[in-house]
Amino acid sequence: MKNLINKKILLIICGGIAAYKALELIRILKKNSCTVKTILTKGALEFITPLSVSSLSNEKVYTDLFNFENEAEMDHISLSRWADVILFAPVTANKIAQLSNGLAEDLATTVALASNKDIFLAPAMNVRMWENKITKENLNKLINSKYNVIDPNIGEMACGEYGTGKFAEPIEITNIINNYFKNLEENKKFKALITAGPTREYIDPVRYISNRSSGKQGYALAEELQKNGFQTTLISGPTNLKSPHGVEIINVNSAQEMFEKTIENLPVDVAIFAAAVADFKVEETKTDKIQKNVLGSLKLQKTIDILDHTSKHNKLRPKIVIGFAAETKNVEENSINKLNQKNCDWIIANDVSNKKIGFDSNYNEVKIFKKNKSKIENISYNTKEMIAKTLVKEISNELKVDG
Repeated sequence: MKNLINKKILLIICGGIAAYKALELIRILKKNSCTVKTILTKGALEFITPLSVSSLSNEKVYTDLFNFENEAEMDHISLSRWADVILFAPVTANKIAQLSNGLAEDLATTVALASNKDIFLAPAMNVRMWENKITKENLNKLINSKYNVIDPNIGEMACGEYGTGKFAEPIEITNIINNYFKNLEENKKFKALITAGPTREYIDPVRYISNRSSGKQGYALAEELQKNGFQTTLISGPTNLKSPHGVEIINVNSAQEMFEKTIENLPVDVAIFAAAVADFKVEETKTDKIQKNVLGSLKLQKTIDILDHTSKHNKLRPKIVIGFAAETKNVEENSINKLNQKNCDWIIANDVSNKKIGFDSNYNEVKIFKKNKSKIENISYNTKEMIAKTLVKEISNELKVDG
């Protein structure tokens, strides 16, 4: 498992009979040249000892949020920054409930809350607890955030019952973490360009033509691409959003500026045009404010079609060109027409007349139309971050197939 070499794993062991299997997990991770630091929760200390853990990991074991000896180190900050990935194994129903509600009751939950790294959860619990509606709701909340769940196995449990909830085997967990790093490494060779937000076409220094786009879906895509190892450039119109960590961001105002910056940053492997570019601009932008009493009709002309130009650009055309279609009616018909007319590989369409998934919403629901494919893919109602996660996974897979 060469993708684990020199990786830094923060292993958080929670209370449960499966905690003893975490010792085998440490052994396998160390065998594959990982550095493993561990946190033992209060419950975990009832099943395994810090001595046994440190003997295998050759690292200090952390247990308390408030530790007089390490007070100056602020462990919850230093550990969250140190790790390449955080792994809760095993994680209990109680700890899942704490995490899903954003609690910071101990070192484990505080580290998770303070981290911007990917977090994996390997649950272990009784089958009835696993199937409980509340547990499922808590897990869904976490999945919709930055958490990845390693599903438990089916089998006989320590309590004597049989069903789903058995801790995944340590080698299975290790393979999943290895594949996570493998995916990151493979994606490093890919370059992605995304446009997001609205554009502004100025009438005079005060007034402009624009639209209601928030840029949220485009920013979510940029962040997810970067997290998955892509070299990512985001060309953004005016928004109120925080720049995604690790993403090169280029701020623009007009459609012409967005077009110029797009061409400057080609070639790329995938270009995603999520920006809501203004379709029209005034023929002449006034240098002074137009007074209300002299404001007459405005002569408009079309702005440049960035998507159309890029998808038909023979020399610098990306391997995958993806356009967005924000429609209010005839979503399927309009999207297929756009796909064909603009020579795109994908069109991602949503119905913005649905107020639940409109411009300022944190949620979306999309249909994917692909060139030479009659089947329409649907991504059901979810957060824009989860929509981005699904789309990026599919983009990554398609690029690897193409080669």
